[in-house]
Amino acid sequence: MTSNGNGDDGQQTDKQSMTVSRVIKASPERVYEAFVNPDELAQWLPPTGFSAEVHHLEPEVGGTYRMTFTGETEELAEYGSTFGGTYLELDPGERIVYTDEFETDDPEMAGEMTVTVTFEAVPEGTEVTARQEGIPEAIPPSDANEGWTDSLSNLAELVEGTS
Repeated sequence: MTSNGNGDDGQQTDKQSMTVSRVIKASPERVYEAFVNPDELAQWLPPTGFSAEVHHLEPEVGGTYRMTFTGETEELAEYGSTFGGTYLELDPGERIVYTDEFETDDPEMAGEMTVTVTFEAVPEGTEVTARQEGIPEAIPPSDANEGWTDSLSNLAELVEGTS
């Protein structure tokens, strides 16, 4: 009935999405490696205030992953979550597509998301673009955007200067 303010015609009731990009001063191959190495993924993916444990990660088409974010403070503890999915595409140094789903009984947090990450060589290094589609209705896309922005900042800290 009313516009949701994002330029759509109000029909976006069950498919929230967001896109965020950042240039990282490292090669596309190095940045890609940080997405498929479980130790590195656990270091950079959790936003500030969270830690991560990668339970398993099989970076191959059809392979799965599962991990847990744990809030490091009392205020963030309730926002911890376990999630996982399946790798749909893995093109080293260029693109990763995977599904992502929270392990939850909360219907507002249920549903499968699709994440597409592209790595484009630019003069300064690599432009990383993450697009998350199908964000659960309980998560404002602005929160997902903020989380990814934070994660990509952590990623830059991890890989810059290590190419």
